[in-house]
Amino acid sequence: MSAAIASLASYGSDSDSENEPESNATNESDDPDATSHLKPLQSANTMSLAILNSAPEVAVKESVETGVHLDPALKEVSYNPSFETMFAPEFGPENPFRSQQMSAPRNMLSGYAEPAHVNDFMFEQQRRTFSTFGYALDPSVDTNQVSAASYIGAVEEAEKSKGVTVFESGHKKPEKRKKVKGGDAGEIDNFLGPWAKYIDEKNVAKPTEDEKKYLEEYLAKRQKRGRVEEEAPAEEKTILHVKDMFDYQGRSYLHVPQDVGVNLRSTEPPEKCYLPKKQIHVWSGHTKGVSAIRLFPGSGHLLLSSSMDCKIKLWEVYGERRCIRTFIGHSKAVRDICFNNAGTQFLSAGYDRYLKLWDSETGKCISRFTNRKVPYCVKFNPDEDKQNLFVAGMSDKKIVQWDIRTEEVVQEYDRHLGAVNTITFVDENRRFVSTSDDKSLRVWEWDIPVDFKYIAEPSMHSMPAVTLSPNGESSNHNGAVASSGEIRYYTTHCRSLQMSQKL
Repeated sequence: MSAAIASLASYGSDSDSENEPESNATNESDDPDATSHLKPLQSANTMSLAILNSAPEVAVKESVETGVHLDPALKEVSYNPSFETMFAPEFGPENPFRSQQMSAPRNMLSGYAEPAHVNDFMFEQQRRTFSTFGYALDPSVDTNQVSAASYIGAVEEAEKSKGVTVFESGHKKPEKRKKVKGGDAGEIDNFLGPWAKYIDEKNVAKPTEDEKKYLEEYLAKRQKRGRVEEEAPAEEKTILHVKDMFDYQGRSYLHVPQDVGVNLRSTEPPEKCYLPKKQIHVWSGHTKGVSAIRLFPGSGHLLLSSSMDCKIKLWEVYGERRCIRTFIGHSKAVRDICFNNAGTQFLSAGYDRYLKLWDSETGKCISRFTNRKVPYCVKFNPDEDKQNLFVAGMSDKKIVQWDIRTEEVVQEYDRHLGAVNTITFVDENRRFVSTSDDKSLRVWEWDIPVDFKYIAEPSMHSMPAVTLSPNGESSNHNGAVASSGEIRYYTTHCRSLQMSQKL
């Protein structure tokens, strides 16, 4: 064991030069503690006490750092930092995902603004120049030495216009055109005065053949575009669907029947009247929607219907309920129909801009009326002495009155602001009420083209349907007006019209 310790102690001396054996031996003998850690522990009871420094001197953070660092992301500082603290460089690794634009220094949202002394006029001048021409002077460059580098924005445009601002005129006013001298005012024949031609004025040359052809084609297209082609009235014809138009006594289907179990000639209402509870019959024959239905006046034994299939049909109400006759004469859908008081004639209004007068018995078209506008409704005057007059509400906001004897317009009622939808006679046929797409209701005196009563409410809508109360007692007449989702009840009395109740 002692031999091993001795060899370890002399490990370092072997690598030294052989010329220093004596010095090594001397060191070993002089410093006995040098190999004390290699010696075995003694068995004697010994105790060694080590000194431990419980509060060593440690360098604090304030002594290491040169100053207080601020977080660059802070928006508010609770104390007054120094200039060195505010503009100290940032420590730590850079964000590798920040672009060059994001990492550039900014003191406002749009970038970095440097203070510059520019008066208000120069600032406004350059701002307007930049918004108009796209360039402006760089405020950081000395304006005494203006060059291409002194501009920002559209530099090429600034070079072309030589840096003209909005307050400077870059274009010179063109010279006035010179006129040929007018001569002496004393000479009437040679004096031109202000009517003299310009020196450089050229007379317009005649167009060539190609140009002339092109102009003719262009003018023809323009005239064709602006001209509304008038449609010729459709050919009128009728179809009788029954075998014989007359019975064994020579009476036509217009004769009121007396073998149906109901006295159709009586003017008194029946003793008992009931609300309809079930469907009795369906008349089928039209191929499109039915626009209007009118019962034969007085008896109601016939039914006249108009349809969108351009046809008008006459049906039986009692008996076999057959289709008696079909009237064909409109090229477009039929909008409205109206019998005269006797039922021998009726009017039809179609979207082909024609009103036609028909013979109910023979099916012949007696007359045609048009003012090149679409008729929306048509009504005969109910007075017996005015059966030759009828009124029609047109799409051009007018109510037109015709005379069937002369086939001419005798009156126009032009006060509505929209297409006229309905016409209803009141007050013993001395007046009539009209409704229109202008959401108003107007009352007119017959043959006077100025309405004396006008009703319009903010809650009203266009009124496409109006009906008169059937009581007809004295001069008070009530009526119902159908509007959008509502039925309004009106009364007329002593030249006045007011709303009675909203149902």
